[in-house]
Amino acid sequence: MNEVKKTKKPLIYYYVIVLIALLLINFLAMPWLAGRQIQEVDYSTFTDMAENKEIGSVEIQQQENRILFTDKDGTRIYETGMVGDPDLTDRLNESGAKFSGQIVEQMSPVLSFLLSWVLPIVIFVGIGQYISKKLMQRAGGANSMAFGMGKSNAKIYVKSSEGIKFSDVAGEDEAKENLTEIVDYLHNPEKYREIGASMPKGILLVGPPGTGKTMLAKAVAGEADVPFFSMSGSEFVEMFVGMGAAKVRDLFKQAKEKAPCIVFIDEIDAIGKKRDGQVGGNDEREQTLNQLLTEMDGFEENSGVILLAATNRPESLDPALTRPGRFDRRVPVELPDLKGREEILKVHAKKIKLQGGVDFNKIARMASGASGAELANIVNEAALRAVRDKRSVVTQADLEESIEVVIAGYQKKNAILTNEEKKVVSYHEIGHALVAAMQSHSAPVQKITIVPRTSGALGYTMQVEDGNHYLMTKEELENKVATLTGGRAAEEIVFGSVTTGASNDIEQATKVVRAMITRYGMDEHFDMVAMETVTNQYLGGDTSLACSAETQTQIDRQVVQLVKTQHEKARQILTENREKLDELAQYLYEKETITGEEFMKILNS
Repeated sequence: MNEVKKTKKPLIYYYVIVLIALLLINFLAMPWLAGRQIQEVDYSTFTDMAENKEIGSVEIQQQENRILFTDKDGTRIYETGMVGDPDLTDRLNESGAKFSGQIVEQMSPVLSFLLSWVLPIVIFVGIGQYISKKLMQRAGGANSMAFGMGKSNAKIYVKSSEGIKFSDVAGEDEAKENLTEIVDYLHNPEKYREIGASMPKGILLVGPPGTGKTMLAKAVAGEADVPFFSMSGSEFVEMFVGMGAAKVRDLFKQAKEKAPCIVFIDEIDAIGKKRDGQVGGNDEREQTLNQLLTEMDGFEENSGVILLAATNRPESLDPALTRPGRFDRRVPVELPDLKGREEILKVHAKKIKLQGGVDFNKIARMASGASGAELANIVNEAALRAVRDKRSVVTQADLEESIEVVIAGYQKKNAILTNEEKKVVSYHEIGHALVAAMQSHSAPVQKITIVPRTSGALGYTMQVEDGNHYLMTKEELENKVATLTGGRAAEEIVFGSVTTGASNDIEQATKVVRAMITRYGMDEHFDMVAMETVTNQYLGGDTSLACSAETQTQIDRQVVQLVKTQHEKARQILTENREKLDELAQYLYEKETITGEEFMKILNS
């Protein structure tokens, strides 16, 4: 896509030119005029020069009680005071000086002020108004504000052979199908009109960050043969009230002139939040939203203008914005599944030199829960690792290591654990892996390491699902909690004490158990009652309890009891398999990193 940039200069550019011209006149011309200094002399000198015929011209200023006169050549100006001289006229006639014989009066102070100050200001303002009028006519009329503040500043893209296409976007087949239909409608509207169908006025792309909402919009621009206007929601927000609404008007005015076309507003929640009606609210944002709603209703049927918008917070949008007739269609752009992750990895792998035989399915399974942006980062990290190792191709090991870099950070080469700490971490990680392996409905262990990472982890155990996993049973969640407590349980059994290494495990186990009770209805005491609400599901999922203080106390008791039960279960599993725990921990202590195959081979031997 090529962005078409406008070259119109703002109004302040012309004001600066006029101001510079006035300054040049003031600092260059005025000093030259003032360079002829007036020399004060006494009256006798004046009479002597008149008798000697050395005076060129005379000016009598009665009001200021002075006489101005020049020498014969007119190069010098003299000043003298007036005295009672009845022979003054005769004396000047005899000297041959040029004078009219009339008394020249000084200009009044009021007239001097008007000419010196008021007139230049009026001229300056008049020139500014003339230039402003011409610029506004050229820019499109009354919607063009001074200094360009009322212009939309939308980026306009045209079709380019190097732009992003739908073939460059993988893992979001449903979203691509929706948007492909929009592009087809813009190309062949008659096909839809024959059957009486009309395209939605607005399409809302919703999903977590990094899933490709903006990239899908760019792909639409790359596929379409129509103008594509792109603007961020934050660009409508201005310091002055009314400027945001003016930008909306200008954007839609341009869109209607270029129809058929596509308008894309990124992060629309910046201007589309619910209007709460509170005193002291953001009047500018609400005016901008009201103008957007009005403009969307102003479209005529099949006008050929399609609106695309993207947001991470669909629940915060005003209901008037998402009702039918405005943003008619909501297109979820979710995290990719296993097949989608594999396709995304293959798309990004085309940009790098890859060794043959890379198993993308295995990499996709290891990167469970990763977004499209994170998968692109994984491929890039693998290429950087190959360069650091002075290799010309990227291998399977590079891709697997890059997943660990994205999840846990780089290896800390300067972090040297003592033998005792290394032993504790080995038992801790084997405790996780052994509890997971001895339970059913648990994901297989892929890798165990005790190499410290920059994220703060001294080691970790990676479990990888065999395929897509959309639902989790109560037993699977309980087994997950038991696996999380396995590290602490191993420390208690072997060393008889506990360390701070289980802090993250404790946090995750508590979060899972609380969700089981308050959101999933997996507790017999509370049954199917929701005690917790979730907001911002695409931005981390903030939770808040919606129950009384007494109920919160009961929830806390149930959480503690369930965690205790799974903790005891993990201790029992490790106690029954103490020999394998010692053998595996010793092997990990020596190797520092072992694979899931090595782990299962020792466990089953």
